[in-house]
Amino acid sequence: MTDGGSISIGERLRALLRGRPYWINALMLFCFYMTFIYVPWDLLVKPVEVDREVWFGIMFEGWAAKWAAIPHWLVYAAGAYGFWRMAAWMWPWAAVYSAQVAIGMAVWALLEPGSVAVAVGSFIPFAILTWALWHARPLFGARSD
Repeated sequence: MTDGGSISIGERLRALLRGRPYWINALMLFCFYMTFIYVPWDLLVKPVEVDREVWFGIMFEGWAAKWAAIPHWLVYAAGAYGFWRMAAWMWPWAAVYSAQVAIGMAVWALLEPGSVAVAVGSFIPFAILTWALWHARPLFGARSD
């Protein structure tokens, strides 16, 4: 506590992050960043001519990318809230979405000028994340705040 009985920002942040594995905290903070900073910038500021979005390994450009960013925004917002609350519904959906990203990264690397090595190299980190999220079931639904 600081003088006057108020809680410092650092103490609030520590309280928010307490009770989750570090990697879930990283996912939660990433989702908050994407929800409140990146996707709004992508939708509202980034010029249509340079906008790109990838879903299931397929690249969307221009207005199609703007429209494809909206479901991304919803996914990140749900992820931010779900990781914050460690909501029971996050399992299995966080793992399912992560698996979709893993497959999409591999497909994207194979469809764009890339190689099998790039596809495998981009698939592996998300496959590991998918495995971790799938096995984190006991953590979801455990928070009560």
